[in-house]
Amino acid sequence: MAGRTKTASGEGGAIIIKKYANRRLYNTASSSYITLEDLARMVRENVEFQVLDAKTGDDITHSILTQIIMDEEANGSQQMLPVSFLRQLIGMYGNSMQALMPSYLEASMANFRDNQAKIREAFEKGISATPFAALHETNMAMMRAAADVFMPGLSKSKPKSAAPAQASESRDEIAVLREQMAAMQKKLDELGK
Repeated sequence: MAGRTKTASGEGGAIIIKKYANRRLYNTASSSYITLEDLARMVRENVEFQVLDAKTGDDITHSILTQIIMDEEANGSQQMLPVSFLRQLIGMYGNSMQALMPSYLEASMANFRDNQAKIREAFEKGISATPFAALHETNMAMMRAAADVFMPGLSKSKPKSAAPAQASESRDEIAVLREQMAAMQKKLDELGK
């Protein structure tokens, strides 16, 4: 990637960004100070970077990325994270399923990215008239089933389907997912004792 040097790269060739006590961010690859907006642009351009505390050397990439999300949500013209999702996410902290959430969210996002172009095309054409309707319904059913298992009682709405056959398939898939999630929850609860 442009702008990288061997001396300014960290783990796996990621650009090293140093955060100083005065809250300034320094890009070691370009030898310049940057902003959170610059880091957000780098994320969108798939530029790998690692943010280190300049004094301690600790990796603070997670907190910086979280700060970027908070800024985007506060300053953006359109919020991406619905309040219900934020409540469910907060509710997961301290829950026995908390350890599984990072992997689950990563897998869900990877699945979304992989299917993003197909889903966009399906929505543009009218999702109910395409073969991707089943894919969309399955993804939504999986998310609802996971939410029901992770946070029982929060979801009071029933899934809506484009066709009766899809509704039946979705219910069957949801039932299987619920059984699997319940078994995982039971095992985790047993391990926690």
